[in-house]
Amino acid sequence: MNNVVSLILVLAWSAGTAAALRYLGYDRAVSYSQQAPYMGGGEAETHAWQRYHLRCYPMLLLFIAFEMEMMFMYPWAVVFVAEGGKALMEMGMFLVILAVGLVYGWREGIFRWQ
Repeated sequence: MNNVVSLILVLAWSAGTAAALRYLGYDRAVSYSQQAPYMGGGEAETHAWQRYHLRCYPMLLLFIAFEMEMMFMYPWAVVFVAEGGKALMEMGMFLVILAVGLVYGWREGIFRWQ
């Protein structure tokens, strides 16, 4: 019950603060030049995605994939001692899935630097 009372008090305080700020005039309209994206109201000549082209993105994804592989291989090495063949088969399936992704990326041409 105490949590409900605290919640109601916080909501009432927030609503009262918002009403007081609105009454004091803190909701002034902002001019167009202040709303413009950059350079004091100048219009953008190009779209943001045209200015920045991340060519290393596919390599970054591959790096993350193989980093995750190594993250799973360290604990697997500990389990391999206890489990044996079953753990070896599971890691083999994991590596095959990663190899399929690598072959797909190679086929799509992500290793060619443009």
